Amino acid sequence: MMKVAFKTLGCKLNFSESSTISREFTKNGYEKVDFNKKSDVYVINTCSVTQNADKEFKYLVNKTKKNNPNAYVVAVGCYAQLKPKEISSIDGVDLVLGADKKFDILNYLEFDKKISQNYHSCEISNVDKFKPSYSFGDRSRSFLKIQDGCDYQCSYCTIPLARGKSRSPSVNSVIDSIKVLIDKGVKEVVLTGVNIGDFGINENIKSRKNNFFDLLNQISKINDLKRLRISSIEPNLLNNDIIDLVSECEKILPHFHIPLQSGSDKILRLMKRRYMRNIYETRFDYIKKRIPHACIGSDVIVGFPGEDELEFTETYNFLKSIDISYLHVFSYSERSNTKSVLIDNKVSKNLKNKRSKLLRELSNSKKLKFYKKNLKNYHNVLFENENKNGYIYGYTENYIRVKSLWSNSKKNKILNCFLEDIDSNLNCIAERVAELKV
Repeated sequence: MMKVAFKTLGCKLNFSESSTISREFTKNGYEKVDFNKKSDVYVINTCSVTQNADKEFKYLVNKTKKNNPNAYVVAVGCYAQLKPKEISSIDGVDLVLGADKKFDILNYLEFDKKISQNYHSCEISNVDKFKPSYSFGDRSRSFLKIQDGCDYQCSYCTIPLARGKSRSPSVNSVIDSIKVLIDKGVKEVVLTGVNIGDFGINENIKSRKNNFFDLLNQISKINDLKRLRISSIEPNLLNNDIIDLVSECEKILPHFHIPLQSGSDKILRLMKRRYMRNIYETRFDYIKKRIPHACIGSDVIVGFPGEDELEFTETYNFLKSIDISYLHVFSYSERSNTKSVLIDNKVSKNLKNKRSKLLRELSNSKKLKFYKKNLKNYHNVLFENENKNGYIYGYTENYIRVKSLWSNSKKNKILNCFLEDIDSNLNCIAERVAELKV
């Protein structure tokens, strides 16, 4: 039996697609193994958001060759679509597939390494089909792809060039996928995509028939669904109707991840974002008013061209002033074919590192404060499947990471846990755990 191993870089969307591709391999007789083990085929699902993802790809290719010098290495994903020739020239890479071909790997595998043409790319403007995907079996949660591509033109972002135009399946198609996952025993579904708030543009219908609120409203009516989580959503697409629905529906978890990127209107304009800081603040305040215990996270980019001390201080002070729960901090990474390359006043690496450190420290203090607010109370926790040094981990409805003493009986279960304390790695400790009375 041939063996295949997968490694996914980047976002939850990539993870859902890797899982879907892996199921095609197993259906065709392959045995899926851990990426760190010897395999006949290694599939690397690449990312293009930062330069680090590019470097990590090259490191992973070298790693596969140490595991098996004769392995067949395949690259798919955003980096593979953007730089197919460049990737194909990397020693050890045998096959590179663009955005329209990544789900058909099995049709392109050619173990004769004398074949000279080892990449198959496409014009991204021709990619307009939606391919359903979901993760299953790797974690207790399932990432369900409900949207792909992006019609926005943020000046720093390569995703529209890597994934094409915004497109979605029908509401009924999403409902059907969730029911399949429920039948498989999945207790939490995470809606994911490039720009999920833009849901509703069907590949066959140019006009929008439904929007993201319509989708959430229909999903909320699925009787056997336990938990639904929304992944990252743009502030200009998050409206009061969505927030109200989350506040009223126990199935939709009180967790929002809303990218800010910068707290400076000047920088937001240079980034070509579709909102100003006041829009973000308005959405934030309404969530806290309607759902006081909600977890709200954010993405922030430091060191964008033109960001001087004044603009960074605006960002820092704004984030310090609001009751944010955590931050994902990124240093600006210049990407070719983006408009931000042409913006003057570049920020030095040392300054980017300094600003990144300050925001990461702020994030840790904000997360600690949020966790402390939730201590000495019971929360429902969905536990994962792994025994990690005698502990099992999971998440509350409002995205607090919890650890409890390992027990096989806790695997993939939603349990009522009393949060006792917080450890040095910012995990809440649950000692009193009980079955939910449903």
